[in-house]
Amino acid sequence: GVGPSDASPDEGVVEDLPLIDEKAVEQLTEGLISHYLPDLQRSKSALQELTQNQVVLLETLEQEISKFKECNSIVDINALFSEAKHYHNKLVNIRNEMMMLHEKTSKLKVSGMKY
Repeated sequence: GVGPSDASPDEGVVEDLPLIDEKAVEQLTEGLISHYLPDLQRSKSALQELTQNQVVLLETLEQEISKFKECNSIVDINALFSEAKHYHNKLVNIRNEMMMLHEKTSKLKVSGMKY
C-alpha cells in the first residue's frame, strides 16, 4: 500500500529552503567570488594580452602584404621594361632592314637607269 514511508526523501526539503540564513548565503557567495575572482581576472588580462598581440600581428601582416604588393608592382614594372626593350630591339631591326631594302632598291634604280 501507499503509506508515508513511500514519500520521496526530498520531500520537505523545499519547505526548509526559506529557513536558509541570508547572511550565510552572502558569506558563501563572497567566499566563492573571492575564490574564483583572481583566476577570472588573470584570465581576463591574459585574454587582453592575447587580443593586443593579435592586433599587432594583424598590423604587421598588413604591412608585409603591402610590401609584397609593392614588390609585385616592381616586378610588373621590370617586366614592362624588358618587354619595351624587346620591342625597341625589334623596331631597330625592322628599321635597319628597311634601310637596307631602301639602299638595295635605290641601287637597283640607279643600275636600271644606266641601261
